[in-house]
Amino acid sequence: MPPPRDTGQYVTRGKGRPLLWRRGLMAARPQGRCDGQYLASSGRRAFERDQKGFSGDLTWLKFIFGPSAVPALDLVDQRSVTRVTSPSGRAAYQVLGSSGKLYTCYSSCHFCTCPAFGFSVLQRSESLLCKHILAVYLSQAMGACQELTVSEEQLTSILLAEEEDEG
Repeated sequence: MPPPRDTGQYVTRGKGRPLLWRRGLMAARPQGRCDGQYLASSGRRAFERDQKGFSGDLTWLKFIFGPSAVPALDLVDQRSVTRVTSPSGRAAYQVLGSSGKLYTCYSSCHFCTCPAFGFSVLQRSESLLCKHILAVYLSQAMGACQELTVSEEQLTSILLAEEEDEG
């Protein structure tokens, strides 16, 4: 793959496909795709570059996600994200919020049980996601998730407990 070229407006690679960021932290975005897995893989690439001694940093997170970025990074640093799996392969994430409350996040459908997600993301459409979902994606990218395997019944009770809290 040829090295990135700076065309003045974008950094390009190969056939002039623009990279999202001038410093090449994220790969050329596939047409119409900006989901959590894409963000996680982009974050993983940036993190790996930083680990290898590149001078890039993760400031692009703050540019995209605004005020959610720094608290999400704090949650990852505190190892507050746990991937809960059952023997059948079902999975959910639990994030211990800064308030001490445990929130359940679903990366597969981009949903969190916190009030900020309901208000800022669903009702007002002011944000793409809450700090808990972003922390899930970042912890996936950085390999910083705690792992917890539970029985099917335990996972069901975790999911139903969230439903009871809302009702």
